[in-house]
Amino acid sequence: MTILDRVAATIDSRKLANGGDPATSYVSKLFAKGDDAILKKIGEEATELVMAAKDARAAGDAGKVLYECADLWFHSLVLLAQFDLTPQQVLDELARREGVSGIAEKAARPDA
Repeated sequence: MTILDRVAATIDSRKLANGGDPATSYVSKLFAKGDDAILKKIGEEATELVMAAKDARAAGDAGKVLYECADLWFHSLVLLAQFDLTPQQVLDELARREGVSGIAEKAARPDA
């Protein structure tokens, strides 16, 4: 079991349907607030990552980029759990795209 699997399992255990308690769990509180709260948090974390990257380039220190990226990944895992998706499904999708031109892959999408 990878760290992604372990974190995803912990997040899944915090779902309200699985006995998660918003009074004692940050993740359960996000689930209780619903999609908008989770999406808002992802937006915040993405912005913090962008700002950390800008600062890191100027300062020559990527430590904060790593920290903020971990926060974004964590909250992305919460979103995946909200939709009953798994990290493995994301990895499978990346594997499907491997070796395919990004331009060609995007053009082949039904909504392109």
